[in-house]
Amino acid sequence: MGISHSTARWLAPLSLVVNMSSQSYGMLTTPNMQDIHEANVSFFSPHPAFIGAFCTSQQIFQLMWLYRLCWPNSRGRLSVFRNTDPNTQDVDDDLSLMVDYVPYYALGNFCIAAWCPLWVSSNLTLAFAPVALNTIIQLYYLFIRLPSLPHKSAIYPGSSLPKSTTMNLSSTTSFLTHIVIKTFAGISVLDFIHNGSLVFFNHDMAVSSMTKVLTGLGFATLALAGGKSSDFIFGGSLVYDLAGLAVGQRVYGNVEWSKMLGMYAGATGLMVGLKNMIWWPYARHSGEGYETLR
Repeated sequence: MGISHSTARWLAPLSLVVNMSSQSYGMLTTPNMQDIHEANVSFFSPHPAFIGAFCTSQQIFQLMWLYRLCWPNSRGRLSVFRNTDPNTQDVDDDLSLMVDYVPYYALGNFCIAAWCPLWVSSNLTLAFAPVALNTIIQLYYLFIRLPSLPHKSAIYPGSSLPKSTTMNLSSTTSFLTHIVIKTFAGISVLDFIHNGSLVFFNHDMAVSSMTKVLTGLGFATLALAGGKSSDFIFGGSLVYDLAGLAVGQRVYGNVEWSKMLGMYAGATGLMVGLKNMIWWPYARHSGEGYETLR
């Protein structure tokens, strides 16, 4: 799914504008997104404020990331990128990874944009389709595509993808790219189980033993799987998902399930912390073209 940098520079911002336009419609129309949320609850309904807070902070990071994607050489002597001309040098590692992710980022934005009008029209079954597709796309990129990148690039023939896709703590651009990839994947997990539960268990607050077991195993697997892909960023997003579910379930009167979700959040956080302290998921290497993270 390789594209050129010139294509990425318009595709990524366009997809965000389409997504935000759809979200704005969803907030301003009647009934709005929160009205539908409150009218349709299940044992996987999170507190809506958690979703809003996550998405707002996520969009700030995305805007910073898009700025570096679109204008990589706009800061004079502090330029992050060495050279983006494939005819003279290999494509910079940071820019190459950004461009490689753009098609998946854009597809994700278009999926969420398609979800919103279906959601506010209470067509919950159809609304689940783009949500499920986005979750598959983001988890595929995080767990399969990202770890397999160090080989010939599809971005520019003859150029090389990054020698390592590990987040470089000495590069602000690398930091932002991993934030965008992993938070998008993290929130997609919550979107999937929330919307999916409304298709099959709308207005059902009873939690079966199988659901409790599968929830714990599912989040533990995501927290521990994927090597360096499941780091503090993605793992922290999973903890946030569970916290949002725990608070939501308490508000909706499902107190015992809320307590268990809170314990799952704590256990997931502990697993993420121990795993990544033992197998440190980041690198720190500086060189020509990198701007020190600050």
